[in-house]
Amino acid sequence: MQAVADASEGARLGAGRVLRSASVSAFEADPAAALMRVLGPGPFALVLIFAAPRAPMAALAAAAAAWPGARAVIGCTTAGEITGAGYAEDEIVGIGLPAELFEAEVMAIPDLDRVGAPEMLRQLAETRARVEGRRPNWTSEFAMLLVDGLSRREDALAAALSAGIGRVPLFGGSAGDGEDFGETRVLIDGAWHRGAAVLAFVRTACRAAVFNLDHFDPTEERMIVTQADPEARLVRRLNGEPAAREYARVLGLDRSQLSAFTFAAHPLVVRIGGRHHVRAIQRVTEAGELVFYAAIDEGMVLSLAEPRDIAQHLDASFEAMAREDGPPDAILAFDCILRRLEATEKQMGGRMSAVLRKHGIVGFSTYGEQLNGLHVNQTMTGVALRRP
Repeated sequence: MQAVADASEGARLGAGRVLRSASVSAFEADPAAALMRVLGPGPFALVLIFAAPRAPMAALAAAAAAWPGARAVIGCTTAGEITGAGYAEDEIVGIGLPAELFEAEVMAIPDLDRVGAPEMLRQLAETRARVEGRRPNWTSEFAMLLVDGLSRREDALAAALSAGIGRVPLFGGSAGDGEDFGETRVLIDGAWHRGAAVLAFVRTACRAAVFNLDHFDPTEERMIVTQADPEARLVRRLNGEPAAREYARVLGLDRSQLSAFTFAAHPLVVRIGGRHHVRAIQRVTEAGELVFYAAIDEGMVLSLAEPRDIAQHLDASFEAMAREDGPPDAILAFDCILRRLEATEKQMGGRMSAVLRKHGIVGFSTYGEQLNGLHVNQTMTGVALRRP
């Protein structure tokens, strides 16, 4: 397959050069070289690589270590890609933040078991100070996180980072592995890592607005977690009953009918800080327990949520954003795999891709999203960028 730039690239770059974005097939003869060629020369403050699990990881790591004109290159494996054409699979997405508009400093978090250690908090302050010192006149900033999506440490990490970065808005995505849930990796310093994360502090001359959205409304149907293993994100009992059986009963289904599509269409939400956040179910164990994507604990009250039209809601959300502050010139977004699964099950994949294409959204599908101090599920989070 011939390497191609995103469909939106020409208009975006020609008008404002806010971001450069490109995508190539993971099955190119030399996809790393093709991605470099299509993304074009820098200088870049930061290059992001979002790679399908079947991409040649060693070649991408070698390219990242020697990327010409880039101060830093980071990335992760995906549960699907978002190119200028919409949803994609078996692609490699490259996004460059031009140095003329961005300044970035990257902080590696190689061991998620040491989250919250004093040295990590010191490193946070020092990293932010370096990027701020290089561009003191640029007041728009954000922090972007990529984290191992199978680590089960995203909740603790988001909370620790939020405590250390102050008022800087943070958004992030958990690395994926398609629908296999076997191995997720993060790209740091020219190597792929497991059990790790990478944080980028970004300062920009553009106007930057971090956002998070979902399309669910809580119902009056509630369930209480009565037995759980928080460390494993495992719920054994809801309302005192076997968890999978009780969840299926509430939906009017038999336990044998539960699937990833059921979980995507009928998530559970918890109220935190005056807002409901999805606690998405990943799978059912053989023992009838429910494994969740995010933190869960005994005594937690979960409400069943019902979805709005996902494509219509996405389009309306970005139309409202454009009315409020003007149309963004670029949108970088991390979108939960369950949103993609729901769209597929409801035969809305084409409509979703049309909306993503219409608004110039690029990024990847995740195993979870981070917003400031929270790890959340079944949302789209990201940053909208407008020319200075």
